[in-house]
Amino acid sequence: MIWKSLKTDRITVAKLRLSDLEKAERGAAEQESEVRRGKMSFGDALAEFMAGIEAKPSLKPRTKAYYSERVDALKKSWPELEKTDARQITKADCRGWAGRFAAQSSPVAFNHTASVLRRAFDVAVELGARYDNPAASIEWMKERPKKLRLPEPGQFEHLLREIENCGWVNARQSADMVRFLAYGGFRKTEAINILWRDCDFPNGCIAVKGDPEAGTKNGEERRVPMIPEMRQLLARLRETDPLPRADSPVIAFKDCRKALAGACGKLGIPRLTHHDLRHLFATRCIESGVDIPTVSRWLGHKDGGALAMRVYGHLRDHHSTEMAKKVTFGTAKAQGEPPPGNEAAQGN
Repeated sequence: MIWKSLKTDRITVAKLRLSDLEKAERGAAEQESEVRRGKMSFGDALAEFMAGIEAKPSLKPRTKAYYSERVDALKKSWPELEKTDARQITKADCRGWAGRFAAQSSPVAFNHTASVLRRAFDVAVELGARYDNPAASIEWMKERPKKLRLPEPGQFEHLLREIENCGWVNARQSADMVRFLAYGGFRKTEAINILWRDCDFPNGCIAVKGDPEAGTKNGEERRVPMIPEMRQLLARLRETDPLPRADSPVIAFKDCRKALAGACGKLGIPRLTHHDLRHLFATRCIESGVDIPTVSRWLGHKDGGALAMRVYGHLRDHHSTEMAKKVTFGTAKAQGEPPPGNEAAQGN
C-alpha cells in the first residue's frame, strides 16, 4: 500500500492526480520487476543515471546541462546503444565505441562521455540488471593543456579596431564586451551579470557575483580591481548614460564570438574565444609583475595559485628574456666593461 498526499481538497483534481499517480507507480513497479528479472535497456540505465544528476542540488545548472550534452554525444555516436539490453553489451562493444569516438573528439570530450557510459553501467550493476561493468576497461585519453596563443598588446588594439570598423550593427558593443572580458578576467556568465551597482568606483573594484541563481563557478563572490583601462572603459560607457540604473547590466551585449572570429580571421591571428580573453587578462597581469597567487584570487581560483601556475607559469619568450636580465649573482659588470683581471694584465 502506498500513502501519498495529492495536495488538493478538490475531488475532481484529486481524481486526476490519483490517476497520474497510479500510472507512475505502476510503471515504476513494472520496471523494477523487469530489472529483478535481469531485463533493463541501456536507455533505462542512462535515464536513471540522469535522474540522479538532476536531483543533485549541489550541481549547477550549467553542469547538469553539460551532462545532457555528453549524453546526446553518446547517443549520436552509438545510435543502437539506447535500446540495447544492458546485459548484451560486451567489453568488446565498449572498446569498439571508444576507438571510433576517440578518433573524432577531443580528449576532454572523450573522457567525459566515456565517464557517462561507465556510470550508466554502474547504475545497471547497482540495480541488479548485470553483474559487471563492461565500460570499466575503457582507457582514458591523456588530456594536454591547451596551448595559449594570445595576441600581443599591439595586436589586441588592432583587434579592437577591426571589430569596431567591421560594419556590423553591434560592432561597438561587441568591442566593448571584448574589452570588458579582457580588462577584468571575467567568465562570460560572470561578465553579463555584473551590474552598475557592483562597480565600486571609490575603492576601484568590481564585485563579481555570477549568475543570480547559481552564483560564480566556485559559489563565492569576489572583487576584482579596476585596472586603468577598465576605469577608462567604464567612464566612457557612463558618458553615454550618465545616470545608469543601479540594477542595469554594465555590458548589455551578451555574445561577441562572431565578432572575435571575424576580426581574428581578417588579421590572421589565432582565433580567440570568450575564455581566451580571461587568459589574456591573467597573462597581462603576470607579465606586468603581479604575483600568481594574487592573480589567482582575482580569477576566483581557490587553490592558492596551483591551477594558475600550471596554466600561466610559462610566460612568453620575450618576457622571460627580459626577466632573466634582472637575475644576477652580484659578479656581472656593465656591458662593455672588461672582465676582472684585465686591468692588471694590461699594466704588466
